Amino acid sequence: MNSTYLIVMAGGIGSRFWPFSRTQHPKQFHDVLGVGRSMLQLTVDRFATVCPRENIFVVTNRDYKDLVHEHLPELPADQILGEPIGRNTAPCIAYASYRIAQRDPKATIIVTPADHAVMRDDEFIRLMGIAVAAARANDVLITLGIQPSRPDTGYGYIQYMDEQSLPGGQLHKVKTFTEKPNLELARMFVDSGDFLWNSGLFVWRVDVILAAFHHYLSDIAEVFEEGSEMLGTAQEEEFIRRAYSRCRNISIDYGVMEKADNVYVLPADFGWSDVGTWDSLHRIGRHDENDNVVSGDVLLYDTTGCVIKTPPERLVVVQGLEDYIVAEYDNVLLICKRSEEQRVKDFVADVKAKKGNGYN
Repeated sequence: MNSTYLIVMAGGIGSRFWPFSRTQHPKQFHDVLGVGRSMLQLTVDRFATVCPRENIFVVTNRDYKDLVHEHLPELPADQILGEPIGRNTAPCIAYASYRIAQRDPKATIIVTPADHAVMRDDEFIRLMGIAVAAARANDVLITLGIQPSRPDTGYGYIQYMDEQSLPGGQLHKVKTFTEKPNLELARMFVDSGDFLWNSGLFVWRVDVILAAFHHYLSDIAEVFEEGSEMLGTAQEEEFIRRAYSRCRNISIDYGVMEKADNVYVLPADFGWSDVGTWDSLHRIGRHDENDNVVSGDVLLYDTTGCVIKTPPERLVVVQGLEDYIVAEYDNVLLICKRSEEQRVKDFVADVKAKKGNGYN
């Protein structure tokens, strides 16, 4: 058949976006950008012209399956795949890929996180078309690399080789992956001009990624091969519970992409953000005349450079703050310097220790 399929990874908690993103209601189910659609809905909307709804699989924690169905009611239940426990991206991608292989052994697959933002949809679709065509024609693993705008230490970096490209010259062979470097190294990467941010967006044929699993993550491949005939049947849930208990916690980047010799990157610039932190929301959000990004019923006085996201039913008055985060959700209020937002995970750990799990 050689159709295009989409795997949406929607199982993360997004703890750096606390208190808005919580265990019971992670950020992918929130209208983070204030546009009336959740991050998950925007992700699926983005691919409307790339692949049909019947070819979309959402992989999430089984506790979120009802939330996924609530946000995507048009998606059949058997296309919402529930993970019994989080095991990072490699088992997640393996699960959905084996399901897709049952339907179409020649399928081309796009893999995307559910909680990323894209500001230029037309350019995104254009580049996705290039990547899909290249994956369909070549035995390669493709990642989209974002042109870096600053030396950010929160992203992984991809170094590529200009002299080794696929036909057409737009996709370059990957030389190295570097996970979240320190600031000095990040500056060197950006200044060199031959590094890109690792977006976590992938494109490949199903036979190519399954071959990579067999070669680089044979233990995970064997687990899914053993019970592949149970996928899509009444026994699937029980099989997946056992399978995940045997799978390592490992990312697709570390398990496959950093080791394979057929990895290519497509440089991209379509207004991308992983919306992983409050500061990233400040970068991509709509700014007022004082550089504030505001969502809620808010009155501001002498306030600049802030991110403020509060419930619409509560009036919030802020005076005299500069470069702060003010965020309230579900009976938790966070007030924190934007420059100190990396401490949010520490706050969550302290809250959990002192107040229990109800606030994380």
